[in-house]
Amino acid sequence: MRIVMIAENDPAGVGSLVRNALHRHTDHVCRLVTTQTRYTHGWEKDLHVPLLDAAGLDELAETLETADVFHFHMLADEHMPLGPFTAAPFLAGKALVHHHHGHHVFRAHPEIFQKKYRDLGRTNLLVSTPDLLLKLPGARWQPNLVPEHAPLYLPKPRTPDGRVRLGHSPTRKDLKNTDELVAIHASLARELPLDLDLIDDVPHVQCLARKQACDIVFDHMQGYYGMSSLESLSQATPVIAGLDDWNTANIREFFGVDELPWVTARTAGELEDRLRELALSPETRRRIGRASRTFMETVWSEKRLTEALADFYANLD
Repeated sequence: MRIVMIAENDPAGVGSLVRNALHRHTDHVCRLVTTQTRYTHGWEKDLHVPLLDAAGLDELAETLETADVFHFHMLADEHMPLGPFTAAPFLAGKALVHHHHGHHVFRAHPEIFQKKYRDLGRTNLLVSTPDLLLKLPGARWQPNLVPEHAPLYLPKPRTPDGRVRLGHSPTRKDLKNTDELVAIHASLARELPLDLDLIDDVPHVQCLARKQACDIVFDHMQGYYGMSSLESLSQATPVIAGLDDWNTANIREFFGVDELPWVTARTAGELEDRLRELALSPETRRRIGRASRTFMETVWSEKRLTEALADFYANLD
């Protein structure tokens, strides 16, 4: 099957990760068409429209023509400009997938997208986290994956130096409880050897390397989890996130497990308590880290989630 993913920018690198995973674990051919570069994260590019010369544009046209599936990420659809092209003239005979990742426009106005897909009769809908199922009824949750055996996603034990390093990598600080974390850290650092590495707008390979050197990682307290969680769980690092009951229940049901590796903190008070407990107990950090890595290897594995996506593609209408 020839799958063409289309997005303005690659959301959290998910498109590149999925493309590579499909090539590793299935016989599908996947291309990723993007039109913008945001931040300095340096996600892998495939058919990045601003970089295409005449030959590249010919390749893009052929890719659009010969696709079996158009997989639209975030707010993209068949009318989004792709240089001189759009996907609209190429829709005949193709399955169409709309995949939402929590873009702020979608979160604020999900009814616009619900009506759009209903009016167009489009039912092949994916979301990246369980909370988005509430905003797009009828969608399927496709958990984001990470290549847990790639070097930057492996555990890298630190040389003990008497300090505890806390990592936080917010793409948008206003959405990730960053101010609360900074304030709590400032308070705790008066009594504990706790350092904060605020990883902001750096190339993704640098972000992963810095997180490998952390003892604890804080994701956010928005009720769900982000890619930051999955990356650090794979690195065998205790991850604090404010998972709510809905997200927790959906994760347990999807994967068929009861125990989840996240350290849960839903309020600033709980976050302070969890940070103090983890900072004071290296053994607790090691135990949770081991469980986190095992979870990513045996439960939330790249192969398993790629096979789930391949099953979704196989049953497209």
